[in-house]
Amino acid sequence: MAELTGPDFSKNELIPAIAQDSATGDVLMMAWMNKESYEETLRTGRVCYYSRSRKKLWRKGEESGNVQELHAIYFDCDGDTLLVKVNQIGGAACHEGFRSCFFRKIDPATQHFAVEGDRVFDPHAVYKK
Repeated sequence: MAELTGPDFSKNELIPAIAQDSATGDVLMMAWMNKESYEETLRTGRVCYYSRSRKKLWRKGEESGNVQELHAIYFDCDGDTLLVKVNQIGGAACHEGFRSCFFRKIDPATQHFAVEGDRVFDPHAVYKK
């Protein structure tokens, strides 16, 4: 077994990156990183992901202004998942305007969900789409 020296992009070009608020521990979002976005994140201190839908680098907050400053970055024991601890600027990580992308809580008994939290911004006003 080879010793890992960092995330392993040789098996998978894209690996999951979980963003966590460095101050509160709240899980904010999950996105994907490729080697280029990972290296840019380390170089600039501003979190960069890879957008699968747009097929390009996605500098978090480039449209909304809700950027993520890198606080710390970890990789798991297999080197195939990243944990990115961030300082979330602007108060919202979610493109739907919520602080976290995980704002829908499922009730296991009914399998219905409820929205937790309030919108920080109006996505229609911010993205104008």
